[in-house]
Amino acid sequence: MNASYDPIFIADKNGYGIKMNEAYTRVTGITEDQLIGRHLKEVVKKGIISESVSLKVLKEKKRVTIIQHVNGKELLVTGNPIFDENRDVSHVVTNLRDISTLKNLEKELNRTKELAEKYLQELKAYQKKEDVIHHEGVIANSSQMLNVIHLAQKIAPFNSTVLLLGESGVGKEVIANLIQKLSNRSDKPFIKVNCAAIPKELIESELFGYEKGAFTGADSRGRPGLFEQAHTGTIFLDEIGEMPLQLQGKLLRVLQEFEVTRIGGRRTMKIDVRIISATNKDLESLVKQGEFREDLYYRLNIIPIKIPPLRERQEDIPLLANYFLDIANKKYHLNKQLTDDALLAMKTYLWPGNVREMQNLIERLVIITESDYIHSSHLSFSNPTVSESHPIQKTMKEVIQDIEREMILKAISKYKTTRKAAEILGISQSALVKKMQRLGI
Repeated sequence: MNASYDPIFIADKNGYGIKMNEAYTRVTGITEDQLIGRHLKEVVKKGIISESVSLKVLKEKKRVTIIQHVNGKELLVTGNPIFDENRDVSHVVTNLRDISTLKNLEKELNRTKELAEKYLQELKAYQKKEDVIHHEGVIANSSQMLNVIHLAQKIAPFNSTVLLLGESGVGKEVIANLIQKLSNRSDKPFIKVNCAAIPKELIESELFGYEKGAFTGADSRGRPGLFEQAHTGTIFLDEIGEMPLQLQGKLLRVLQEFEVTRIGGRRTMKIDVRIISATNKDLESLVKQGEFREDLYYRLNIIPIKIPPLRERQEDIPLLANYFLDIANKKYHLNKQLTDDALLAMKTYLWPGNVREMQNLIERLVIITESDYIHSSHLSFSNPTVSESHPIQKTMKEVIQDIEREMILKAISKYKTTRKAAEILGISQSALVKKMQRLGI
């Protein structure tokens, strides 16, 4: 798309902007931060565009052409619906032409139709990728997370053990939910266990159950464990690194033999269960320290999936922020909006608590912010530096990229348009847009 001289904008079936090319910014003066990841109703309400042809197409389910006024220009805008196999509109491709000085509108209408056909094949290839933005509750557009989602989709139909790795709050449980929903066990029991939340003296009875009279205080009828309850389905063992060492042998037996024995019992019971586990710890280090069984680690680690921290996937930040904003607005019957400067501030923050921290922050801001608009000044986080919270060694190239990113973010925040920001930074607008794409801004 960026190779085209003609402005192109793409919206998804929910009315959110998902892609635009450099020509669109050149003609309209509108930046990606003003459109991508935002609902077009919000864009119109802010006065960024006079009206949305994409929303009209989604409503009418046919090609729509309007005259739109943007930054003093009169534009001929045509929205073209793309239908899925169910004849539902999955995307809207918008072409526009500056007709401020044009007289022959019929010629331009024909031109936009040709452009729609030209980019149809490119959109179909792109469509498969974009469909997962809201797939089963997973909100993602970054290449890192799309790779995670594609891997989850690929392995879901198989019964192999999965180990989800990543920092606290990155969304390990969300990916576990995705795998379960896409598996052949989606209509079977899905038992979730937080190994860190169960007292060590109770975790064995919780997982494996007990026979009547097995210990003081035990239910007189006995009780099935969580593995039994998950029979024919899936069990999700979160914080598996907290599993007591003395119980790891029993868990290994489940993985090897697919059978359990209740506390106080002699009879072994065969179970059919898929095991998904998750941890924010380095299990290999725990193995070396003698705190985690090596044989159990290899059994759990058949299909490892590493989920990247939020600071490494900045493209997801606007999507997630607006997604959580919609949830909070509906929950509290409000209509708060995030401003451009607030989203820019969020993209520069390191998010040590990852997605969970963002969700909690958005809900708090919706409740306590008196204004209908949430600005960067309302954000209550302190911005730790990389060296303070996540010490790493960087190459000269990486350091220069960090400096470029900071300068560009400050310029965009202050001057609002890429044209003015490029002028201040002393580079061309097209060079600035390319840098922003390369740096994930």
